[in-house]
Amino acid sequence: MEEKFDSNPGDVIEDVVRELCRDSIYHSSDINHFAEMPSIDKLNEVMYTLRGVLFPGYYGDSTFTSKTLHHRIGASIDRVYHLLSEQILRGFCFECINTDKDMKECQEKAEETALGLIKKLPYISKMLSTDVQAAYRGDPAAKSTGETIFCYPSIRALVNYRVAHELYKLEVPLIPRILTEMAHSETGIDIHPGADIGEYFFMDHGTGIVIGETCIIGRNVRVYQGVTLGAKSFPLDKDGNPVKGIPRHPIVEDDVIIYSGATILGRVRIGKGSVIGGNVWITKDVPPGSRIVQYRTRVQQFMFGEGI
Repeated sequence: MEEKFDSNPGDVIEDVVRELCRDSIYHSSDINHFAEMPSIDKLNEVMYTLRGVLFPGYYGDSTFTSKTLHHRIGASIDRVYHLLSEQILRGFCFECINTDKDMKECQEKAEETALGLIKKLPYISKMLSTDVQAAYRGDPAAKSTGETIFCYPSIRALVNYRVAHELYKLEVPLIPRILTEMAHSETGIDIHPGADIGEYFFMDHGTGIVIGETCIIGRNVRVYQGVTLGAKSFPLDKDGNPVKGIPRHPIVEDDVIIYSGATILGRVRIGKGSVIGGNVWITKDVPPGSRIVQYRTRVQQFMFGEGI
């Protein structure tokens, strides 16, 4: 038998709204939920415009000449500066619990921080150029560096990561994580903006790669799909909550190759020039020049009709 309700729909809705808006729900967090949130659309515009700055001719309007390139890049950077200043300010407001704070001071700080990111663009461009070279040299299927820029998820993810990492170092809240999660959604590559990654970095195929917040990766490192550079465990404070900010992810030295499905956990060190085979599990330091592989499978032949 179908249950009947005597309540008026309007009354039910009002009761639900009142319950959802109870102060205790919002005051359970120290985050200001009523601040204007950063805009995903605007941050997408920031990254699209920056890709055109970092790889002119590959993204955005490609109808320019050597004479007009200076003006085009200048206009794009000016657009990024204004967009990013607004989004950084929203990030500050989201994290701020001091409602009496001087907004002019926050605005000036946001503009100064956005300018700090602009100053790092030549460095970001240099790092990305090495990543492009690593992708081209590291994949025999790549026909040109342009193909890696257009098509490779490694480069797409690294553009977002390298911008996000500089914002992370500038202590911008929320925005760096949004940028790397945008790339995560597009590529399946999950890099925390706090990770420190050297030049000539290449993630072949890329899908399922996870690189944790305190991970340190040297130069000329190649990583294949499904690799996890994660935390094994972390200490708890007196209230049973995880202690934040401590080093807990691997250090990968120069010239290391890590094949698909490998899992490396904890603050362990993978020595220079090592090769880590597929699907291995590592929780201890690996000396330089090591080759870590699974036990080889045994192939046994059977005569036709023989039982297994």
